[in-house]
Amino acid sequence: MVFDAKKERGLPRICDVARAAGVSTATVDRVLNGRQNVRPITAQRVLRVAAQMDYLPAGSLPAAPRRKRLKLAFVLPVGTNPVHRMLADAVEYSVDRLAPFNVDCRCEFVKGFNPQVLAASLLALAESVDGIAFMAIEHPLVRETVNTLAERQVPTITLISDLSASRRCAYVGLDNRAAGRTAGYLLGRFIGARAGELALIAGSRSYRAHEEREAGFQHIVHEMFPALKIVGMREGHDDAERNYRQTRKLLDEYPDLVGLYNVGGSSDGVSRALKAAGRASEIVFIGHGLTPDTRSALIDGTMDAVITQSMPAAMMSCVRIFTNLRDLRDPMVDVDPVPITVVLRENLP
Repeated sequence: MVFDAKKERGLPRICDVARAAGVSTATVDRVLNGRQNVRPITAQRVLRVAAQMDYLPAGSLPAAPRRKRLKLAFVLPVGTNPVHRMLADAVEYSVDRLAPFNVDCRCEFVKGFNPQVLAASLLALAESVDGIAFMAIEHPLVRETVNTLAERQVPTITLISDLSASRRCAYVGLDNRAAGRTAGYLLGRFIGARAGELALIAGSRSYRAHEEREAGFQHIVHEMFPALKIVGMREGHDDAERNYRQTRKLLDEYPDLVGLYNVGGSSDGVSRALKAAGRASEIVFIGHGLTPDTRSALIDGTMDAVITQSMPAAMMSCVRIFTNLRDLRDPMVDVDPVPITVVLRENLP
């Protein structure tokens, strides 16, 4: 039997520090001996725990590397889309969570679906921030602005919707073509053997995300459900009232409608229209973003499924990418792909 003097005297050991910090003993050893290959945030946690446990005198602990404090901006379209509000809330209420990253974050809202306004906002923000995450509009002016910011060493991340052929440093969001295929598959399976018509409502085709979701949806419906016919796409600009009006028009124009896919946000407008027309129980309705309105629609049966992603996780992925760039690491280190999550009434979190 090996005698452990520290254990006998009730003193903390390296395994105690490792357990309290949630890491391996090898990681603790690397941190306390100043060796490499440990994430800065992990090293800070180990050092803090070691100091709190008096494993080493505080003065003898190696100092964590001093890193530049980053000023980051999240640029989102103004409007009634609850998903955007949830992302803004994640930024606003994550001050403590962001402290180890040494960053300051803020949200800016711009007029949606306007590439001139978005481009001007990005250029103006670049004067006062170190990085910008934004929901991109697929437009040459926005693409040129992103490339200009790259020349000025201001990195950008496209969020929720990507931007083709640009010098953005990363995209954080769903595989939107796969998300559209998922929606089409769910609609077809829920509708079953019935023949009928399907319709889509998008925020705008100027969002690459919405265009890709529409393409994925159409492809799988044509491939797997030949009895279903896609009859129309309407743009609701992620506005609840506009979505309500567009849905009422679709219901009036296509009496054989059996399925609706809201490609964008503000599904509460669609839900209200289905209820007002007395057709909520007969039309399969699938949308995006688990928010208070879609949660209620799932519970009352107006919606059948919601395809969603975590907004706090998306925000944290952006922060990790920017800090990786600051620390001269590969931007995608410790950044996980965004999973497609399908929420039904029976598995509501």
